[in-house]
Amino acid sequence: MTAPDDAVLRRVRDLWETVSGAAVTFPPPGSPAAVVTSPGSGLCPPGWVGIVALGRSAIVTAPDTAVARTLRQAFSTLPADALTCADTVRSVLPVAEVLGPATLAYVTDDAFRPVPYEGGVERLSAEHPDVRALLGAVGPADAEESGLAEVTSPVFALRMRGETSEAPDRPTDTDRPDAGPPLLAAAGYRHWPRDTAHLCVLTAPERRGQGLARRVTSAATTHALAAALLPQWRARPPASRRVARALGFQALGRQLSVRPDFPHPATGVTEGA
Repeated sequence: MTAPDDAVLRRVRDLWETVSGAAVTFPPPGSPAAVVTSPGSGLCPPGWVGIVALGRSAIVTAPDTAVARTLRQAFSTLPADALTCADTVRSVLPVAEVLGPATLAYVTDDAFRPVPYEGGVERLSAEHPDVRALLGAVGPADAEESGLAEVTSPVFALRMRGETSEAPDRPTDTDRPDAGPPLLAAAGYRHWPRDTAHLCVLTAPERRGQGLARRVTSAATTHALAAALLPQWRARPPASRRVARALGFQALGRQLSVRPDFPHPATGVTEGA
């Protein structure tokens, strides 16, 4: 996709409108952001403000009507792409904490650039002991960032192998109960609304930068496309965004979550307290 395809953009808009948990639509490009009250928003943690910008259009969810009213006033003159810049948001709102921004990237069959399954990519269940061992080995922050513990698809993995060991040239079902050599990288996806595959990838810290993430994520993306799902890559670190671009993913938007830090008008209690 050298330019955003209208059908893909519509599908992505539908996705985030659904995830918002409220009756909201992306406004025309160049218009003020559509701000809506949604305590159960999937755009952000509970009690936070969630922002998703696609091109020059943005939707914003607020935890209550008072916060929504403040946001409409604060964001009324800001362009959509500025709303996912943490410094810009801080310039118009008191903010206690920030998550993001994260780039939202997508790929279609015709744009996908798969990587050969060199080195023996295996297909495991998300509950496989070796997958759990990889999650435990990287630490809580990396494990949570990856989202690998929440995948609903098979997990596609590469493990440490001896120099002389033979490896299959296609993913194989090796969900054996006995533990093998440790996993070096693994990827899968969580089935999101609107037939979206939210990709999750994790590489052992000492083996990052060696192309392993690209290989396992290629396998997961192939699986998602074969199921007629739209693969989504949400990434904050530059290295993760580079992997996405290498596989043909195109960035269509950004996401930012902020925890407000101003007194609630009804109680006087600070939102971020």
